[in-house]
Amino acid sequence: VQLQAYGGGLVQAGGSLRLSCVASGLTFSTYNMAWFRQGPGKKREFVAGSRWSGGKTYYSDSGKGRFNISRDNAKNTVYLQMSSLEPEDTAVYYCAASSMYFNTDPVSFDYWGQGTLVTVSS
Repeated sequence: VQLQAYGGGLVQAGGSLRLSCVASGLTFSTYNMAWFRQGPGKKREFVAGSRWSGGKTYYSDSGKGRFNISRDNAKNTVYLQMSSLEPEDTAVYYCAASSMYFNTDPVSFDYWGQGTLVTVSS
């Protein structure tokens, strides 16, 4: 199983970025997918999640209203559209896949991508 995340980069505060995560080696349409992030000196935290069908999505309080998670099961890809970015959003962003009932706890996720760095300058 491989999750390949990309799309990170340097952006000014108030800007937007779209992250993508392409999965291989698993039946993507049967997995719940999520994005987590880990900022400097912080523990990994949940950002957004999508049930396997894409019909139900979840967001952290910090992401609600600014971030949008979506998935294309035909392309084995999950996206995170981020807008109104703030310096506090600076982190390595990870995609993750879970075969369990949806849960925001990182331990419930079976597979992780390598992470993509998002840096927001003020």
